[in-house]
Amino acid sequence: MNSQRPRVPSRRLRNLSCTLILAAAPALQASSLDDFGQPPDNDVSYFRDVPNDVDAAAELANTPDANQGAFDLPNGVEGDRTTPRTENVLPPLQQTSFNYPTNGKPSPLFGAQPFTQQMLLFEEFGPVKLDPTTPPGPLTFPLPTVGPAPEQDPLSVARSGPASSALDAFLKQPGLTPYPSQFANVLDRNPWKRPIEDFLNRQPIGSPAEGRPPGKGWSHQRWNEFYPQAAYKTVQAGARANGGVRDAWQMHHYAVGEFAPGGLYHNTTGTQGFDGTTKGIPIRIHPLMPIQDHNSVWTFDGTLPPKLLMVRYGQPLLMRHYNALPIDPAANRGFGLHTISTHEHNGHTPAESDGYTAAFFFPGQYYDYRWPIQLAGYDSINTRAQDPRAAFPCAPGETLWVNDEQPGLKTCQNGRINIRGDWRETMSTHWFHDHMLDFTAQNVYKGNAAMMNYYSALDRGNEAIDDGVNLRLPSGSALAWGNRDYDVNLVIADKAWDQSGQLWFNPFNTDGFLGDQVLTNWQYKPYLNVRARNYRFRILNGSVSRYLKLALVREINGKGGEFQGPSGSNLTYARVPFHMVANDGNLMEHAVPFDGSMDLNGDGDRSDNNAILPTQGIAERYDILVNFSRNGIKPGDKLYLVNLKEHDTGKGTKRDVPLAEVLSEKYKAVIKQGSKGPQWDRGDPGVGLVMQFIVKPYSGQDLSLDPVAYEPAKPGKAAGKKMIPLTLDRDNPTDKAKIAQARHRTFVFGRSDGTDEAPWTIKTDGGLGISMNALRVSAAPQLGNGPTDAGWSGDGTLEVWKIQNGGNGWSHPVHVHFEEGIVLSRGGKAPPEWEKWARKDVYRIGEDADSQQEVQMAIHFREFAGTYMEHCHNTQHEDNSMLLRWDVEFPGQFQLMPTPLPTWDGVEYAGSVALPTFRTGDVTSNSGSQP
Repeated sequence: MNSQRPRVPSRRLRNLSCTLILAAAPALQASSLDDFGQPPDNDVSYFRDVPNDVDAAAELANTPDANQGAFDLPNGVEGDRTTPRTENVLPPLQQTSFNYPTNGKPSPLFGAQPFTQQMLLFEEFGPVKLDPTTPPGPLTFPLPTVGPAPEQDPLSVARSGPASSALDAFLKQPGLTPYPSQFANVLDRNPWKRPIEDFLNRQPIGSPAEGRPPGKGWSHQRWNEFYPQAAYKTVQAGARANGGVRDAWQMHHYAVGEFAPGGLYHNTTGTQGFDGTTKGIPIRIHPLMPIQDHNSVWTFDGTLPPKLLMVRYGQPLLMRHYNALPIDPAANRGFGLHTISTHEHNGHTPAESDGYTAAFFFPGQYYDYRWPIQLAGYDSINTRAQDPRAAFPCAPGETLWVNDEQPGLKTCQNGRINIRGDWRETMSTHWFHDHMLDFTAQNVYKGNAAMMNYYSALDRGNEAIDDGVNLRLPSGSALAWGNRDYDVNLVIADKAWDQSGQLWFNPFNTDGFLGDQVLTNWQYKPYLNVRARNYRFRILNGSVSRYLKLALVREINGKGGEFQGPSGSNLTYARVPFHMVANDGNLMEHAVPFDGSMDLNGDGDRSDNNAILPTQGIAERYDILVNFSRNGIKPGDKLYLVNLKEHDTGKGTKRDVPLAEVLSEKYKAVIKQGSKGPQWDRGDPGVGLVMQFIVKPYSGQDLSLDPVAYEPAKPGKAAGKKMIPLTLDRDNPTDKAKIAQARHRTFVFGRSDGTDEAPWTIKTDGGLGISMNALRVSAAPQLGNGPTDAGWSGDGTLEVWKIQNGGNGWSHPVHVHFEEGIVLSRGGKAPPEWEKWARKDVYRIGEDADSQQEVQMAIHFREFAGTYMEHCHNTQHEDNSMLLRWDVEFPGQFQLMPTPLPTWDGVEYAGSVALPTFRTGDVTSNSGSQP
């Protein structure tokens, strides 16, 4: 029975849908309207009744693991999650007991020295207009072939991938063939059908072209309303040399700003032959280290530099993600799985494009991820698109479809086009990465991660435009938007490699994995040339289990610094203050100074965060502003990012090593020879200098903001201007009443009632500790009210979630998909300054410095429905059951969305089950009664 009242689009929206279809895709019929209800009973993805307790137990007992189909071997043999570990070079019986890397051997450096290679800046994907008139491409997705190592397997097609030249030709081909559609493409066949059948030794396989689950339940929500206006394709592939395919798609074209000839970044590597191109860059951690094998590292396009997606609010975008990984699930050097699911962390994205862990796809297939790139509150706030702070940044002559009072094509005026939604929900620094069930850690570690910059009227990437809206963050001014001259993405992550120099990971340890070398943008201790001016650094902790605590210091020849350098070096170091302007994906209300002027965490010590960031958990992003022309810095100076966070194991951190001990090398891990061979001694090798900055002269005019004007209140000084105010005020009586009336939920992360195979558990709303099961819904907020001309009315369903640690010394950076939360309290007290003014999507709990055992936050749910996740972002914990499924339901929904079960033959569905409290929440702490 269909429980959802059919949504009849308003006349305004019906007209808009027709106009959009005719303008964007003339081949479609104007009668194709968005249907906002749940699937009908005859749809393969129809919703099912909530089973009673007996039925629920039977459902779980009789349904295979959601990822079971990913391990298939020849002749009908069903593998399991141990299959991809088969060829690991250090199986348990050969492992050590060394902490760094986790039960492995120290990573050899092959003579590489710190700060001897120029850091790679991110390479833009470069989306282009999605044009339905583009003729179908003659090239199909290339088949895997045998070929020379290290880019291919010389003997086995099933253990190989397509030839690099074939992949480049395919990526260059204009347009998308077949053209994207609302529903998954299950009519066309997987082009790898023949080699798949040869490997499995069975035929026919029913593998469709697209791996997205079929039916309305996983179709693109509000497809016509958010019809994709731009698109790009990329291939998840084994390591190979960059062919320079994306050179022409870089916004700067290596022709303007610091990317122009004579600029700091025109030469991509710092070595001859790389002026204005990435062509020829291999995947190696340092020029003296071996090139990575195609089964060791799997990246977007199969190449480095790491990739960056640049999007603008108001312009829906489609990413066609192809899977070119080996057909054989064991062709991976012992870690990583060839099936993938891509999570856009943490977009306001409908569930079918969020990267649900059980919505994965297979080699040879693609998945069309459509990201609306709209402001949360689109349906209820600023629906007439009259607020200039909610806008699409543009160049003269550009146009954009906007569904406002007069829906239609709008033309760029004064550098922007107004759009709908709540400007206070503007986001900036994202990333996207794999989310494969039980294999997220391994696949992300292996290279399935890219960064993503959102641009808006507030954060437009042009510091020269002074229109009263643009915050003028450091960036540059050569382009109308998206300048990256002084806006730099950094992904910092620990890695390890075996004695042959190939990337290595320990998949057998469920506590967490620590590499012994901390890389920046996939490079061993690189340097970056910077100008003597203001910079923005978007810093992502991309590790599996390692927390970071980063400090910034300047090297001084002689005795002028606060900290002594190594004995006999004649060096000292001085702190370099900076401001934090964004926490996770979000610009903050105030720019928080890390200069010793404030007691940022209320512990009575102003020095502990003077030039030192707070603990940065896995997946957290911190955007900081550093001025390389102040605080005594001059051209020729060298500065360093320094990691102070010490680990013993992956379960959590040990302590913050004093900055003085690290800079003097009183604390410095060294390799000693032991009875089991070489091992790290005297500390954690991940503690120490991470990367170097070399200051170059600047002759231009720095037009970027002065963050001091945006600081919070200090003793004797009123608060400065606000960048983006929070949507809730913790001290406002009206907002307090909203919070009190909201539904409350409690999630406890620990090891209660776990098993050896699935040790990590989550207790929900007072229930038992349980392991992940893709069929189980743990929580189900409902979208508020009913349909209106603007969509779903109201400002969204508000809930309060308490995220709590189960104790025993463990630490968990908990991530909630889809929506941003405002931290109400941390350990029952007011949050520190860097969280007080922020919206978050990762919430650290545990005994670490800067953490407490519980966090309480307020979160809205708006615009989109479907299946999402909450989990620990120590991804070894996640992959060993520390994640749960929660659904956003339609108003009045009483049936459950079914669960996709992907296989080589397509996606089937199983009925879902739910916890008793999935709709009521934590009744012991609930003071509200929201429906």
